[in-house]
Amino acid sequence: MGLAATISVPIGAAAFSPLLAWRSPIYIAASFAGVIAMAFLLIQPLLAGGFLPGLNTLRSRRLHRLVGGALVAAVVIHVAGLWITSPPDVIDALLFRSPTPFSVWGVTAMWAMFAAALLAAFRRRLRLRWKTWRFAHAALATVTVLGSVIHAMLIEGTMEWVTKAALCALVLAATARTLADLRPRQVTHRRGT
Repeated sequence: MGLAATISVPIGAAAFSPLLAWRSPIYIAASFAGVIAMAFLLIQPLLAGGFLPGLNTLRSRRLHRLVGGALVAAVVIHVAGLWITSPPDVIDALLFRSPTPFSVWGVTAMWAMFAAALLAAFRRRLRLRWKTWRFAHAALATVTVLGSVIHAMLIEGTMEWVTKAALCALVLAATARTLADLRPRQVTHRRGT
């Protein structure tokens, strides 16, 4: 219930954005795909860390993969919609020529997310050791989260500022908590006295 409210409030606030008043349906869809992608970025670490109640480890991992696929789809819709409405801006962003700093962060996050998704999809074929794979996937996910949060906070767009800041803070907190739990624990043995 709390997670649903946390996600629905920023989406609802974005729906009433005055910046959407004269925009085309494609631009609006692209904008909402970006907002939904941020919501997925909150769900992903919660699933990876097993923090959602009522889900066992196996089900949590399956949902993590499904939400990961939905995250990739949302980002593709976000970028494709922006491409249709303004191809030169998207080309400049993809080539890191855009004068707007939020573009650099968004594109960096996008490529890191694609790399993390490919690493997950081809985990068995790559034959990486579990620890190596987990470290690489977590590192790419971290770049995705940091880049996405900075991108969202720098851009003055569809999302309302207060709910956007709250969602971004929760994404960072959930990611930090999950990463802290993924660190290998050092076991210290005490000698008897």
